[in-house]
Amino acid sequence: MITRLISLFILLSLFAGCGEEPGKINDRVIVIDDGEEKVITNGWTIPIEEIADGGPGKDGIPALVNPQFTPSTVATFIPDHELVIGVKHGDEVRVYPHQIIESHEIANDQIGDLHYALTFCFLTGTAIGWDREIDGEVHDFGVSGLLYNANLIPFDRQTQSNWSQILGESVNGNLVCTEVNTFNVVETTWGTWKAMYPNSSVLSISTGFDFDYENTSFGAALSPVSGLVFPVNPLDERLPIYERVHGIINDGKAKVYQFNNFQGGTSIIEDTQVIEPIIIVGNQDQNFIVSFMGRLEDGSTPQFEVANVPDPSVILTDDDGNLWNIFGEAVSGPRQGEKLTPTKSFMGFWFAFGGFFPDAEIYDGSSVGG
Repeated sequence: MITRLISLFILLSLFAGCGEEPGKINDRVIVIDDGEEKVITNGWTIPIEEIADGGPGKDGIPALVNPQFTPSTVATFIPDHELVIGVKHGDEVRVYPHQIIESHEIANDQIGDLHYALTFCFLTGTAIGWDREIDGEVHDFGVSGLLYNANLIPFDRQTQSNWSQILGESVNGNLVCTEVNTFNVVETTWGTWKAMYPNSSVLSISTGFDFDYENTSFGAALSPVSGLVFPVNPLDERLPIYERVHGIINDGKAKVYQFNNFQGGTSIIEDTQVIEPIIIVGNQDQNFIVSFMGRLEDGSTPQFEVANVPDPSVILTDDDGNLWNIFGEAVSGPRQGEKLTPTKSFMGFWFAFGGFFPDAEIYDGSSVGG
């Protein structure tokens, strides 16, 4: 892939959104949405001079549509150390191996009433679940071939609007400034995932494309030695740029948590963001970090502890005897059937959080509970 910045993309853009009148043509607009100012220049809310061409072009990386799945027992090509991305909706559990999703970056999928896109950018190491229903209409997403801060820019086929994966909103087009509803996914190793959900369905290598999915994922080749493939602004080097961290996003700011905060088995960090309690659970050896709001829907704030039970998918218990799984679902106890509110968060390489959220806070390692 060859990096080249786009010098000119759109001079005038026709769009509706962020409080502007539909069909109004603007070159530069100051937009106020819920008290937030946004500047739209040449139709984009991100700096046009910082948009990079990833090389393959629009749809050069083919997004998946209604992908097929196989039983986990058939997925013998996945090494235990390889990363996978898990999705759970109701009783349906699906897993997307990095080895396959890296070649497509987006899977347009559906479980029951949930139409979703599993978006993955191997350059930033970010896997984020998107609800494809926007204003009552189901959208299909493709890969535009463009990048911002080395991160995937999807487009939707219904309006041809461009979106930022990490920002979770349209950055250009008729839907500019429209936010997508996200849901949390679990990224861990195949070995850990198999132990937690041995009967899950696995994304099939029968995608209709002639790709070699059975080799080790090429995202794993990224390292501090290779450096950045595409420019990032700003480049924050307080941590190694390719260190995988868990970032929680709140009010346009990020706070990240490192795996070295979770050594010696599963442990809990009790933290706060904007005075609200946050529960972060992780295990360095098992390669997972997830986070939830500590306050339940009824306003209560249970005392959580690490669960010591045979089921490895159950990671938390509380002072009422409830057991909660890695997706924040109460699987037994008085609150069985309830679900913890997930934070807006995802795993990713440190440089992505530093680039998209300047002055991102790094958890200092205190207040770890077990």
